[in-house]
Amino acid sequence: MDKIGSVIQQMHQLAEAAGSRAPARQATAPASFADELQRSLARVSQAQEAAYAKAQAFELGEPGVALSDVMIDMQKAGIAFQTTLQVRNRLVSAYQEISSMPV
Repeated sequence: MDKIGSVIQQMHQLAEAAGSRAPARQATAPASFADELQRSLARVSQAQEAAYAKAQAFELGEPGVALSDVMIDMQKAGIAFQTTLQVRNRLVSAYQEISSMPV
């Protein structure tokens, strides 16, 4: 369970680094793992959509959109997606390991 907490913390750090701000938690009700995972997936999706929108704006020649900004945003979105993919792979691996344990 400690590894899951570490992965969630890493996802928060990645989301903050990508320019997204992690939502404030309520003090009365702790978030479930599923809720946290859903929010993380939404942040990754938002980062990808923002990167693609900026790339399209650059392609259309809109002023104020630099190629370096587009490339940085695309890299951030790619890293966020790869991190999410690795989390998914580890969750699947953990599930398979637990399900193969003798009862």
